[in-house]
Amino acid sequence: MRHLRTADSRSDLLATTAAERIDLLQTAIERVIRGKPEAVRLAIVTLLAGGHLLVEDVPGVGKTTLAHALARALDCSFQRVQFTSDLLPSDVIGLSVYNQHDGMFEWKPGPIFASVVLADEINRTTPKTQSALLEAMAERQVTVEGVTHALPQPFIVIATQNPIEHHGTYPLPESQLDRFMLRLRVGYPSADDEKQILRDREHAEPLDEVQPVMSGQDVLELQAAVSEVSVDDAIVDYLMRIVTATRSSEMLDLGVSPRGTLALFRAAQALALTEDRIYCIPDDIKRLVIPVFAHRLTVSSRYSSAMRRSEEAEAVLREIMKTVSVPL
Repeated sequence: MRHLRTADSRSDLLATTAAERIDLLQTAIERVIRGKPEAVRLAIVTLLAGGHLLVEDVPGVGKTTLAHALARALDCSFQRVQFTSDLLPSDVIGLSVYNQHDGMFEWKPGPIFASVVLADEINRTTPKTQSALLEAMAERQVTVEGVTHALPQPFIVIATQNPIEHHGTYPLPESQLDRFMLRLRVGYPSADDEKQILRDREHAEPLDEVQPVMSGQDVLELQAAVSEVSVDDAIVDYLMRIVTATRSSEMLDLGVSPRGTLALFRAAQALALTEDRIYCIPDDIKRLVIPVFAHRLTVSSRYSSAMRRSEEAEAVLREIMKTVSVPL
């Protein structure tokens, strides 16, 4: 078993327990998502950092399966919402229904009231329904008819979407994208991994065999541990140089927001914890820049190319990373 390097013996014990929990969660998900350890790790980082996850890729590569596997490995409430063009905001957050027996309106919570919410194919619904998630994702609450309802804790939205070039999709507005801490792609498996996927499903469905390995309280404790991970001033300065470069780049119409800056900071802390460290290193920042920042950027039309918007933003970030000095 791995051990986080700490000075205090009690911290050693707590950190080792955290490492064990994270290892169990990663192993449980990887039984279903073969050959994608980085995608699984980033999903766990998002959970531990208290953020929300956007999984974008072509149909059939395991976007929804990843969300299901994470949900099943957690002993928390789970709801799936299939986003379609006729879905209404009330179908997501709930509504007040008149009770004829009592003569009063009764609150009926929607599927958003779960610890893990799968927003499947989120970009197949209208912007009006997409916006129903904004308050929930930012403030962990929803307000209906002037009444505020708190959401359960922990709370994470895992949204999947097909590339915007696919038919029947609506682009997510910048305000919605900015509320997702990370965006990742699962990608096609290797030939060997795909062969193993076939073997795994020869006689049973691996997803059905995933058992909870972490409780909601465990998640909250790990989220608290993430906030204790040390980030040196040199690392913060490095992060800020990257952020400033996105805001001043002539290739970008929209740079990283302060919410995005905080997202990278917190995600780096969470990544360090998953790597058995109580301190961040420059590689944490470099590893997370694209999944945390790329979906928040808008490339100037003067520099647009034949690539998809997301690929253009990633290319700009790679160029920025080459120009920003890395702390020693």
